[in-house]
Amino acid sequence: MKLQRRNSFFSARRIATLSVLTAMGLIMFMVESLFPPLFLPGAKMGLSNIFSLLALFVLGPTEAFILVIVRTTLGSVFTGNISTLMYSMTAGLVSVAVSSVLVEFVYPRVSIVAVSVVAAVMHNVAQNVVFCLVSDTSEMFAYMPWLALIGVVAGLIVGFAVWFILRAVPPKVFLGASDFDGFEASSALSPEETTSDSENTQSAEENDNDEMEK
Repeated sequence: MKLQRRNSFFSARRIATLSVLTAMGLIMFMVESLFPPLFLPGAKMGLSNIFSLLALFVLGPTEAFILVIVRTTLGSVFTGNISTLMYSMTAGLVSVAVSSVLVEFVYPRVSIVAVSVVAAVMHNVAQNVVFCLVSDTSEMFAYMPWLALIGVVAGLIVGFAVWFILRAVPPKVFLGASDFDGFEASSALSPEETTSDSENTQSAEENDNDEMEK
C-alpha cells in the first residue's frame, strides 16, 4: 500500500494515530515481558513490533522510529528493567532502519511478511551483538543461528498480523487518520477493494455536486 502524504507531520490526526499505536505497542511489550523467554535468554516473539511495522506502512519511517524510542524507554521504566534498554533500543532502531530501507527500495516487489522476517532477524542479531560487546562474552555468538531462527518465526507472526490488519481495516481509516490523499493497490490491498473505495468516493462527490446545483 503506497500512500501519498498531504499534511504536515504535526497534524492532530497523525499525532493521535501515532499515540494510539505507541500505546498499543507499549501494552503488548509489557504483557509479553510477563512471560518467560523462549528457549534462549531474552528471546521473545516481539509482538509489540506489530505496531511499529504498522506505523511504518501507514505513517512513515520517522513515526516508526519515534514509536520504537518511546515504547522501549517507557517499557523499560514501567517493567523496572532499565538495564536492557540499551539492547532493546539498539535492536529496535536497527530493525526499523532495515524495514524502512526495504519498504523504500524493494516493497512491493517483496511482501510485508518478507520485510517483517528480515527486520526480525536483524533485530535479534543486533541485540545479541550489543550484549556480547557490552558484557564481553563472545560465547553468546554461538546462539546467533538459533536467534536468527527465532527471528524468522517472530517475523512471520508479526508480518502476517500487519498484513491482516491492512486488509481487514478499511482504507479510509488509514487515509483519514494519517492525512493521506491517495493510495495505490498492492499486496496489502486488493484491486477490488481499491476500486470499490474509489467508486464510492466518486459517487459521494457527484451526489454532493447535485445537491449544490439544486
